Amino acid sequence: MNVNGRNYCTIWVHPENQRVIQVIDQRLLPFEFKIVDLQTAGDAFEAIRNMTVRGAPLIGVTGAFGIYLSLIRSSDRNWREELQQSAVYLKSARPTAVNLAILIDEMTARLSGCNSRKQAIDLALETAGRQKLREIAWSEAIGNFGCALIEEISKRKNGQPVNILTHCNAGWLACIDWGTATAPIYKAFQKNIPLHVWVDETRPRNQGARLTAWELSQEGVPHTVIPDNAGGHLMQHGMVDLCIVGSDRTTSRGDVANKIGTYLKALAAFDNKVPFYVALPSSSIDFSMKDGIKEIPIEQRDGEEVTWMEGMLENGLPGKVNVLNLTSPVANYAFDVTPSRYVTGLITERGICPATEEGIRLLFPKPHVPRDL
Repeated sequence: MNVNGRNYCTIWVHPENQRVIQVIDQRLLPFEFKIVDLQTAGDAFEAIRNMTVRGAPLIGVTGAFGIYLSLIRSSDRNWREELQQSAVYLKSARPTAVNLAILIDEMTARLSGCNSRKQAIDLALETAGRQKLREIAWSEAIGNFGCALIEEISKRKNGQPVNILTHCNAGWLACIDWGTATAPIYKAFQKNIPLHVWVDETRPRNQGARLTAWELSQEGVPHTVIPDNAGGHLMQHGMVDLCIVGSDRTTSRGDVANKIGTYLKALAAFDNKVPFYVALPSSSIDFSMKDGIKEIPIEQRDGEEVTWMEGMLENGLPGKVNVLNLTSPVANYAFDVTPSRYVTGLITERGICPATEEGIRLLFPKPHVPRDL
């Protein structure tokens, strides 16, 4: 997608040094656009942990490139043992998004047949590159399937703008290109379908206000940023035609873990008969889990994300301000789980299905891990 008229992905091999992986530092957006170099597995781990990169598909691909970087600096004698250690280490960076573990496991499985460290390095670079391209292709396919939903609503509204509500950032920043929840929006916008996006600010890190709104602005998509708690009011007054959100992990029965606050939007949509769709690649489906509320690990992040808010200060420089009494304790749950009964459907790279075990199995008859590259 575009940054000031130039096309970018969110992760790529340095054009002059393939021992370096480059990413966009999402912590600084929309105030500053900065590219960061990753040179070690530790760099990749820290980028995932501190949210320099974020979003389930991007986290997975960053982890895969982290394996490649670890091999570059491993020893000829013990590279296999060091590879396994790096895999465990990288998978621990963030616990909720399943893509990280799936892509790293796929990577290590492909490397298991290598006879030398040099062969493993070459294959790791090739594999991570293919995983990246596959995520992009899947996001674009999600966009095509989801666009049909928007187009259908537009026809019913006789060309009046389709109002879409989304939560957090499930855009190209989170997914390398196109996005998941935003891909249908971009596809519909490119087809000149009138639309408007309600963008939840998404406290505490404000990924909606800071990232999704910035993305949409770069593409010229009409949108309005709203406080997180405004969505229910808008639905009550007929101002939302469709909700589309992303997913960090979806169980085999269709329960969806996504950024905290998603569950409340699903409840409001259910009460007001607003379709609530979840857009996700199959790399976000955890076929080993059934009950999302009981089984999906929910990351708890540092309370400073709640007590301090990042933004542009009066002096025109990025900075932090304290927004509450520092003596008050803080709980910072990063995700919640929306039970499948509140999900209208799942938009995947293979089509749209009900959020049920039967629906998922129709599109994915077998848990295809590792996946074809």
